[in-house]
Amino acid sequence: MQLNPAAPARPPRLLVVDDEPPIVELVRGYLEREGYEVLSAPDGPRALELARTSSPDVLVLDVMLPGLDGIEVCRQLRTFSDAYVLMLTARGEEIDRIVGLSVGADDYLVKPFSPRELVARVKALLRRPRTTLATSAPPAGLTLDEARHEVRIDGTLVELTATEFGVLAALARDPGVVLGRAALLDRIWGPDFVGDDHLVDVHVANLRRKLGDDPEHPRFVETMRGVGYRLVTR
Repeated sequence: MQLNPAAPARPPRLLVVDDEPPIVELVRGYLEREGYEVLSAPDGPRALELARTSSPDVLVLDVMLPGLDGIEVCRQLRTFSDAYVLMLTARGEEIDRIVGLSVGADDYLVKPFSPRELVARVKALLRRPRTTLATSAPPAGLTLDEARHEVRIDGTLVELTATEFGVLAALARDPGVVLGRAALLDRIWGPDFVGDDHLVDVHVANLRRKLGDDPEHPRFVETMRGVGYRLVTR
């Protein structure tokens, strides 16, 4: 009896979303040379349509798009897909990075960018294991709504700055997982940030104060001495 050989695994599928054809073709060329399957979309609605029908592994997603901007695309994408999202923008302001990451983006690249750096970022994302959302849950009483950019404690709205929200959102994506200062800086301020990593401690302290959290007996954010911070799980 002859056995049929196993079907080869398909290459990673990427969806490049940008309304500038030269950028799309440049990125496509570099990614296809790496053996990736590349789809493209010129606007937000088409990107969501392709994301639903084609199940890409990674989206390279421009922030400034016709129809729906990249932030809204990412927000809607997270309701049905855990594909990695690398956001592109022509703007480098901190608020753009924080908002993009708070709605579920995994990495951030500012235009103009090196195509080789983009490929390296994509490879790094594909090496990163996806966490299972059901393995742990945020602490009781804490509600974080990334779509509305709102945090509530026992039903009461808590006013946070964009950076404080970004810190909490980064921790909440992996409850119970310890994130070091460098990881938090990378997720919130971006990999190009140059500054003192103790800035994270300042924002965590402010976040705790607003959440009414006691560092000695944490209900929400726990310090792991010499390692970093994690969100307390139920």
